[in-house]
Amino acid sequence: MYMKLFLICLMAWGLTLPGRAQMHHMGATPSTAAREPFHPATDVSKPGHVVYHLYITDTTVNYTGKKVKAIAINGTIPGPVLYFTEGDTAEIHIHNEMMMETSVHWHGLIIPNKYDGVSHLTTPPIGPMQTYVATFPIVQNGTYWYHSHTMLQEQSGEYGAFIIRKREVDRTREPDSLKEHTILLSDWTNEKPYEVERSQHNATDWYAIRKGSVQDYAAAIRDKHFGTKLTNERKRMLAMDVSDVYYDRMLANGRPQDEPSGFKAGDKVRLRIINGSSSTYYWLTYAGGKISVVANDGKDVEPVPVDRLIIGTSETYDLIVAIPDNGRYEFLATSEDRTQSASVWLGEGEKVKATPLPRLSYFDGMKMMNDMMKGNGDMNSMEMQMSNQQMDMNAVMYRESTGVTLNYGMLRSPVKTTLPDGPVKELRFNLTGNMNRYVWTIDNKAVSETDRILIRKGENVRIVLYNGTMMRHPMHLHGHFFRLLNGQGDHAPLKNTVDIMPMETDTLEFAATESGDWFFHCHILYHMMSGMGRIFHYADSPPDTALGDPKKALRKVYADDRTIYPAGRVSLESNGSDGELIAGGRRWRLQTEWRIGTDQTKGYESETHFGRYLGKMQFWMPYIGWDFRYRKGGVMEKNIFGQEDTKNKRSVICAGVQYTLPFLVTADARVDMKGNLRLQLVREDVPVTSRLRFNFMVNTDREYMVGFRYIFTKYFGLSTHYDSDMGFGAGVTFSY
Repeated sequence: MYMKLFLICLMAWGLTLPGRAQMHHMGATPSTAAREPFHPATDVSKPGHVVYHLYITDTTVNYTGKKVKAIAINGTIPGPVLYFTEGDTAEIHIHNEMMMETSVHWHGLIIPNKYDGVSHLTTPPIGPMQTYVATFPIVQNGTYWYHSHTMLQEQSGEYGAFIIRKREVDRTREPDSLKEHTILLSDWTNEKPYEVERSQHNATDWYAIRKGSVQDYAAAIRDKHFGTKLTNERKRMLAMDVSDVYYDRMLANGRPQDEPSGFKAGDKVRLRIINGSSSTYYWLTYAGGKISVVANDGKDVEPVPVDRLIIGTSETYDLIVAIPDNGRYEFLATSEDRTQSASVWLGEGEKVKATPLPRLSYFDGMKMMNDMMKGNGDMNSMEMQMSNQQMDMNAVMYRESTGVTLNYGMLRSPVKTTLPDGPVKELRFNLTGNMNRYVWTIDNKAVSETDRILIRKGENVRIVLYNGTMMRHPMHLHGHFFRLLNGQGDHAPLKNTVDIMPMETDTLEFAATESGDWFFHCHILYHMMSGMGRIFHYADSPPDTALGDPKKALRKVYADDRTIYPAGRVSLESNGSDGELIAGGRRWRLQTEWRIGTDQTKGYESETHFGRYLGKMQFWMPYIGWDFRYRKGGVMEKNIFGQEDTKNKRSVICAGVQYTLPFLVTADARVDMKGNLRLQLVREDVPVTSRLRFNFMVNTDREYMVGFRYIFTKYFGLSTHYDSDMGFGAGVTFSY
């Protein structure tokens, strides 16, 4: 009897006791022993209580021959696949074994607000060496995923798949013989994610150099697009691109090449595709023939046969493919910018490759962008003609013959999705952005610059989204499914993320059935952190005492898009040194620049400006500043206004305004406390070739400068310039 009681207790204890997990094959090395959660029983005839333990640790990985820091869950990147069946109760223990706080958001799941996992908004952050337990009912089925919603941790590897099987399967749609495989796609950079974010906000074009997408003047002449390039810069636009970041690897289940076993000729395979990348869209193609789309964002759709499809950041698709013959057929995921890809090989035998996608025609894309945008940054009014991905304006950059490409208009729910009767609250949002300064907003305001949007339980909320930027944005709504109005009437598909293309208008609607605060944001990680989002707040929601002071908690949410990004440049040349230090945010900029000659006759000077950007495109920046100059000797001269110049000695407070002219020339008009006026024109980083940059400056004090810089790495280059005060010099430039 005692032995039987002991065994029962041991079995009960074993349900939550984690075992050992295998190390990730690419070399993930967690700080503690890897652990694997308890796996649920295979009997799905009745709901169960399913327990998982997730151990989040710092680790290192080596995807490219270089060891870099990362974040692992249970010793792997991605984390373990969590399996449930509709009707189960999930109990997930999240053990934070890092020395910084973290969080886990259950992407696409309908769960109580307090478990949604957005730090300080819905859920308290999980502190260092703390454990948090999320217990919630599983009320849906489909393909979903989980990831950190803290800082940039998602980019470092904190994500995994969340698969919910149906309690009762419709065998007319899913025969017993159907096998399945989950594919979590992700992008990997060897850089620290903060350095990626900082670089974007300081307008480096290093990533364009790495991707071969600079669109410099030499290339424009070579490709007979010199006029296209001139028009582009006349309209004050940067070069055309379809993504922000250069990534070192694209991964499928943590590998550039995923080769699952157990599939053979004649099999039909359900592929559960999750785009767990931080900012990459993927083209999906298959060497074995047609792809049948059967679900999107976890919800079934009527099967649609296509030759290829694009999956937006954070979207999921369920696809059925056939293995037609003996051989291993490549399922290929290619980044939209065509720089990297990841492969999954299905079947047995010789490899059968999918057709690789060719390089983009960037100057054709630039010409398209020129036609779409006005010189003031506004888009031409064409939005009523475009919706639901049916007119891909980027198609001019795709030179390949594609066959049938999926668009949202093809998605049809197998069941009616009409909303219950209720009052309609319509909201109109314009997705806005400024690529020159990497500012991403809605209606030209970041999350921290707006109030929460009040909605009420029982309302039907309709959102009309217009994308007034030149980039795609995958807009994700937490805690709800919305109907995407795509011409399918009562059978409009249900989604939680919508990819909205440039100049496109899409309409979403959802029933307000929840409580609390819910995030709505672009799921490109760096766009979200910049401020492209809104918070929906249900009226009369009870306060969440777990978050503490609600005003203080909200300020911590707002802190993401209020980040200040430092930058700097120092040139060491034969005639002296010049450089600048910058601390800039979304609206403000503090800048100090200096020039130091090699002897006293050349002197030294420093200017410091503090200004605020104005306008949608931030072409204006009024500022105040302080200007200091000393040079021994020299001849007093007059500026072009007849005032005595201050080339030799000055120490003044000044006020002025900068304005971005066509061709990205910065015009600067200022007056100092002694009444002296100065007008100045500056242009930096004119792309002569892929790596060669031209700079110039001229002002009304009869000062001028011309120079060149050749970029070797993100942080180092050779430079030379002639300065009217300092003379000719050559040397090196360090950038940060």
